Amino acid sequence: MKAIIYISNTGSTAEYAKLLGKELNLPVHSLQQAKTNVPAGSEIIYLGWIMAGGIKGYKEAARKYKVCAVCGVGMGQTGTQLKEVRDKNSIPQRIPLFTLQGNFDVKKLHGLYRFMMNVMVKTAGKSLAAKTDRTPQEDDMLDMMVNNGKRVSAQNLGAVVEWYKSVN
Repeated sequence: MKAIIYISNTGSTAEYAKLLGKELNLPVHSLQQAKTNVPAGSEIIYLGWIMAGGIKGYKEAARKYKVCAVCGVGMGQTGTQLKEVRDKNSIPQRIPLFTLQGNFDVKKLHGLYRFMMNVMVKTAGKSLAAKTDRTPQEDDMLDMMVNNGKRVSAQNLGAVVEWYKSVN
């Protein structure tokens, strides 16, 4: 593996990329920085934030680099929504996919994303709050929406680190 490349919106993906780079002893570059610092065709691990199931920047990274693993960072719990995210992004089965739960703070979002998430928090949050038989995952989601949840942790990268060590 040559590098870890990422695109971040509110900082969660950047935080995960730096934690992973430190753990795997790999250089970390934003997708923009990588254009001048990482040669085309290099083997990389790609991290991008998830919006409506799409991993931002993945298609661009896949055109330029040999993506060996993908990590999508979103509101869902670590290790969930794998089939949906793989299908939505057309990630080949041969490429390992990991989902990581990031932080959530509407105030860190900008423009349309902020507006959309404010609407989502109001509608989905209201529905979840009113639900009497919430699952633990739904409780977690509601907590994130109401309390600006902080979920980035090195522990969430366990499966990625395990995969990396198994192939290197």
